[in-house]
Amino acid sequence: MNQGALDLLLIVVFPYVAMFMAVAGMAYRYWFQPRTISSFSSQLLENRQQFWAVVLFHYGVVATLLGHAIGFFLPRQVLRWNAHPMRLYALEVVAIALGTTAFFGIALAIRRRVTTSRLRAVTSLADWVLLGLLFTQLLSGLLIALVLPWGAYWYHASAVPYLRSIFTFRPDAAYLAAMPFLVKVHVTGAWVLVLLIPFTRLAHMLVAPLSYIVRKPQVVRWNVARL
Repeated sequence: MNQGALDLLLIVVFPYVAMFMAVAGMAYRYWFQPRTISSFSSQLLENRQQFWAVVLFHYGVVATLLGHAIGFFLPRQVLRWNAHPMRLYALEVVAIALGTTAFFGIALAIRRRVTTSRLRAVTSLADWVLLGLLFTQLLSGLLIALVLPWGAYWYHASAVPYLRSIFTFRPDAAYLAAMPFLVKVHVTGAWVLVLLIPFTRLAHMLVAPLSYIVRKPQVVRWNVARL
């Protein structure tokens, strides 16, 4: 298979396969297996490493994804921000710091699973695959930030038009075809993670209890006499 055909398969065809599987799989799990949609917390088996892994990973990933989303929805505003060199430097430093935070979080999560026998016993093959993919995805993102700097600029010239072409059903592989191999690995890895959402613990992020943020405060009273 030549490079052009491979780009067409991974950059154009595979994203639609991944999104279809994600939507169809989540619909099936939500309606027919709703009790299986959970992160299956292992806090009772080990707490200290779990706390730091969860905090570092989730805060780093959420902030990084938010940055990607801002660049996607507000490209002109981001480019105006980047017009000042010091602000561009600050944005690059913050992006690398957030990516590093998430990377250390996933590395600690893997270490925790490997070194704690009780956790290894309850870790499925899907869990190991997911951890490996997340590790690879975060590592490739960090390498891109270090080897291909000023991503705040070229992201809007390549990734944003490519993603918009996918979501508007007018896919155009030309935006990424000339990009380095590392970028293609990172983009393909993202679509692989989308495809795996219904089949792994990633499913829980789509049913997060966001209502807790806006609900009224709940009063809890302890009945000391019954303790």
